Amino acid sequence: MDPYLKIFLQPFEHLKIRLDEITRATNNFDDEKCIGRGGFGKVYKGELLCMGEPTMAAIKRLDRRHGQGTPEFLKEITTLYNYYHDNLISLLGFCCEAHEMILVYELASRGSLDRHLKSSHLTWTQRIKICIDVAKGLSYLHDPREKHQRLIHCDVKSANILLDEQWNAKLSDFGLSIKGSANEQQSVVVTFASGTPGYCDPQYAWTHTLTKGSDVYSFGVVLFEVLCGTLCSTYSNGGGQQILVPTWIESYKRKKLNDIIFKSPTIQPLDQSALEKLSDIAYRCLKDSRDQRPNMAEVVTELETALEGQVLSESKLPFDYKEIIKASRFDLDNMSKDELRELLYKGVLLNDDYTWFSLNTRGEHCVMISCGECVLPSARESYPWSSGYNSRFAVGTYHSVIGRFRTRVKTQLLSPLITYKVNLVFKFMLPERMSKCKLISLKYKLLGERKYSTSYFAYAREDGWWMAELYRFTSDGRSIDLDILFDGSDRDFPVIEIEGIEFRPLEKEPISDSDANWKQKLPIDYKDILKLSKNSVKSTTEKEVYSTFCRGFLINDGQEWFSLDKNGKKCYMQSARAPSIDGEICRRFLPNSRFKETVEVMNGFEFKIHITINPQLVSSQTTYGSYLVYKLPRDQSRYEAPIEVMDEELSEATRYIYLVTPQFPVIRTNAYQYTRNPSNKKGFPEHRDDGWMEVQVYEFKTDTTSDMIHFSLKLTFCASKPLRGLIIEGLEYRPV
Repeated sequence: MDPYLKIFLQPFEHLKIRLDEITRATNNFDDEKCIGRGGFGKVYKGELLCMGEPTMAAIKRLDRRHGQGTPEFLKEITTLYNYYHDNLISLLGFCCEAHEMILVYELASRGSLDRHLKSSHLTWTQRIKICIDVAKGLSYLHDPREKHQRLIHCDVKSANILLDEQWNAKLSDFGLSIKGSANEQQSVVVTFASGTPGYCDPQYAWTHTLTKGSDVYSFGVVLFEVLCGTLCSTYSNGGGQQILVPTWIESYKRKKLNDIIFKSPTIQPLDQSALEKLSDIAYRCLKDSRDQRPNMAEVVTELETALEGQVLSESKLPFDYKEIIKASRFDLDNMSKDELRELLYKGVLLNDDYTWFSLNTRGEHCVMISCGECVLPSARESYPWSSGYNSRFAVGTYHSVIGRFRTRVKTQLLSPLITYKVNLVFKFMLPERMSKCKLISLKYKLLGERKYSTSYFAYAREDGWWMAELYRFTSDGRSIDLDILFDGSDRDFPVIEIEGIEFRPLEKEPISDSDANWKQKLPIDYKDILKLSKNSVKSTTEKEVYSTFCRGFLINDGQEWFSLDKNGKKCYMQSARAPSIDGEICRRFLPNSRFKETVEVMNGFEFKIHITINPQLVSSQTTYGSYLVYKLPRDQSRYEAPIEVMDEELSEATRYIYLVTPQFPVIRTNAYQYTRNPSNKKGFPEHRDDGWMEVQVYEFKTDTTSDMIHFSLKLTFCASKPLRGLIIEGLEYRPV
């Protein structure tokens, strides 16, 4: 390896993957493992060991003959290492051996967006959601709020937008990207990295400069591709290339969009209001003048409005409601569409009363299969059915004492291309304390699999039942059989009455609020808070003060951090030095922390945190979440179990949390193959923009008094191995 290249790669030593591991995973770069190719070379699919777990990965082998070289290789590594966002592809590692340059990414199993533009199953809701995901990723790159340098992607196109199993979009290929200063309003870069014909900003041809607006233009082209269901360029029989963007712009101006919009008999049409919003923002992105183009934050807001219109349209009645009528024993045929819609929102029995079908507020299908249909006779136990638990099914519930039984369900009536949680629905036979969560540690696996998964918790539902999540499953319109073996628990298992297996659509993220009325959001005591920074924050106008408060700043000798959220509520963070932490710990300095010191938990099953909060630094009459901000060592295998959080004043557990995101098996429709996928409930960790992780450990409500706020927490690890190497940056308090 070139010595200069070796020195450059030293900070990324922990990401290195040996060449022999990659050749083994790809069968020595066998073409049967190839899942894509481009100007960089070929991409292969293979299983590698990442963080101690077998992980399916996308392996990109750079081919110098196609113009890709060391600069692009290094830029991809440094960019994806320093920029983390849910809608950017994640780098798992790299290899630089024997003249090979290989990049290893998380696998986006659905491939690139360009392959799905003509899909007859991808709904308009899914298409708009994909556009929102990409817009959020670009907005993060363009508006770093001084947390990192601004980044211009320079090659936004549908081939560089990858889709995972749940159809979440992730922007990829940063080989041409260019950094700019974080605090500049417009980074202008003179460059010869022109991007791809059809997507490239026309002003580049005149000025050879690129700005954030150049990415906006390219994204506008992608929006029109999604609207029209085709790529922006076509090739004639003679080999000539035709760019369709001028035709699309002309169709918009002449109000002829309905002539070119993608249509399919298998999906519900695009709502007119959504079409207007989507086409308006796409057209604005393609303005000749960069100054007239919107920024990506505006694009996100407009697309979310379009999504609301489409969701409302699709929720009016299921697209396949006639099939649902056939499956019911009731006379639904004479109902009006409005009456039928209201009935389906409440729920209806189908298939001889063994299936419960309903709609959620987004119009997505919710399906539950009765225990009488799915629970198979067990060789170990034989218990009677019970009708005493107010089941929606006439057969009642199935009685299980030790949690060992077998179910077989056939997926049916599910909305296509929707990601479902597969839940076990039941009630506890013995009375339970009033709680929303209970630790059960139920083991289960698909028939034929060797490794058991564990569902640690049961959650109380609004309908009075409990549910434990088992799998994630994305429906593709086909029916498959799921044969699930349950094998009890490694602790005392409660007696349960099983109602059935449920397919419930995954919850969606709420639409974000706009940052308006900044004057009303500025705290009335902002001058007093500024004094706590000891004049390290200097601003001239109230608008600049508000911007400073939104970004956040250090106070109290650099041991605390103050900021405002988008609603003008106060947010406050204490370094690990401020709370009193009891346990086997040491203090250490980390250069990428905003504070001078962090705390490392050395070895133990529990530690305590004693907290005192100045009421001036939080908003009154507001419910706050307390978030532990931390980092884990590279080997995270010992952190999979949950942690019990106890309020010492109440002497009872307030919640359970995870330091590593719990992962539920994702069922594939191909021969029961499955990988793991994170969940999104409270108490589960999230990655932060500053490179740390966080998890909510407590919740409290402030009042109008000036008394100091105190509480003490005891965190107990529910595992056989002790905590070791957990690094705590501090605790942050934000409104929830």
